[in-house]
Amino acid sequence: MYTVQSHPDSASDLTMEPITKVDISDFIDRSRIGTFQVGIFILCGLCLIMDGFDVQAIGYVAPALRQEWKIAPAVLGSVLSAALYGVLFGSILLSMLADKIGRRPVLVGACLFFATVSILTGLTGSVPQLLAMRFIAGLALGSIMPNAMALVGEYAPRRARVALMIVVGNGFTAGAAIGGFVAFWLIPRFGWRSVFYFGGAVPLAIGIFMFFMLPESLQFLTLHGKDPQKLGRWLRRIDAAAPAGGAVQYVVPEQRRRGTPVVKLFQNQLASRTILLWTVYFMNLLNLYFLSSWLPTVATPLVQAAGISGAYALLLGTVLQIGGVAGSLGLGWFVQRSGFVGALMTCFVLAGVSIAWIGQPGISLVGLFGVVFVAGIGIVGGQSALNALAATLYPTDLRSTGIGSGLGIGRIGSIVGPTLAGILLSLHWTTHQLFLAAAVPAFVSAVVMIGMRGVIRANAHAGREHQVMVH
Repeated sequence: MYTVQSHPDSASDLTMEPITKVDISDFIDRSRIGTFQVGIFILCGLCLIMDGFDVQAIGYVAPALRQEWKIAPAVLGSVLSAALYGVLFGSILLSMLADKIGRRPVLVGACLFFATVSILTGLTGSVPQLLAMRFIAGLALGSIMPNAMALVGEYAPRRARVALMIVVGNGFTAGAAIGGFVAFWLIPRFGWRSVFYFGGAVPLAIGIFMFFMLPESLQFLTLHGKDPQKLGRWLRRIDAAAPAGGAVQYVVPEQRRRGTPVVKLFQNQLASRTILLWTVYFMNLLNLYFLSSWLPTVATPLVQAAGISGAYALLLGTVLQIGGVAGSLGLGWFVQRSGFVGALMTCFVLAGVSIAWIGQPGISLVGLFGVVFVAGIGIVGGQSALNALAATLYPTDLRSTGIGSGLGIGRIGSIVGPTLAGILLSLHWTTHQLFLAAAVPAFVSAVVMIGMRGVIRANAHAGREHQVMVH
């Protein structure tokens, strides 16, 4: 089930017990997916569900918050973007920290921290307090996706890695969708603050459970020479026949790099993939957060004009996320058949057309929900595949940093999207003009993916060469 190499410790002393080398990456690639790994995937998925819920929560409470506090559109745009500023810094800084100290401590700590801050957000009484709490929560939220995706990828065998990362990463989208239903039920009964209380209590329980149950990345432990006894115990949770003991040496087919992780993203021929990846992250997250933050507010008059309660506009955000869930589930299969480039180009072109259609004058309510669903397939579903792509482009000691920095740069786009929309609405842009402009980044992402084709091929070729290297 795995690769081992046995040889005497010394050429002059053949009586000593031979050293058995176990290639960790090869071991995982050849192993079956058992309950231990499934448990890890579930924990990471639950963490991502609450991450998505918390990030999206402010968009769902925005209409009620605006009505209660009489917030102007431009100020509301700042409130919607506050957590994203925190995510920007958290994605980069805490992902770099995770590549230094491990995925587990950062992931567990971040989950417990943002749970606490979410509860405190429900206790705020002014816009400045709300801005501060959302920014602080964002610092922790920024580290959830990079480390969860890295951990899933490092425990998944190669044959199922991409599909598993997309499915587990879809937890973020599912959480954002669940948030719409939760907000739809809670806000009319208990007010908008109850959404944040719910969004804090659940991840608090998840974080405590993760503290006791979540293991560290085996590749990380091996690369950093940490606790071989613990590594051996976790290997035996995957396969009870795995070698363990003092005569076993664990190895990975890569070398540990010294220096600042984010700087290393531009060294050793990694610069081109980093720049292209950052561009797509920026464009797609600009669109994603523009739609998820403003759809409930912008669409409320359209829903009311159809003679339906404005509360149903909250479900537009949910439909966007449901489209993302559907798209993500299909993308695992699509990527396996046509590769990341073909799958993501299709997603982004589909997204651009559907976003442009959202603002068309005279669109029916059924048509509005339909095109929002399709936009979710392209934008939200495409983001899940993009996160999986990022995890395949970087080695172990840069994986969290690679994903986190891409998400961090993307957060600049996610800040620009809601903020710019608020400004444009203040300038009396029509809904039609607003969504036509929002379609442009999706088409830019489709074009950039063409340039990504050569990078992915080069990465696959390098991966084949590195498989025979043992350090």
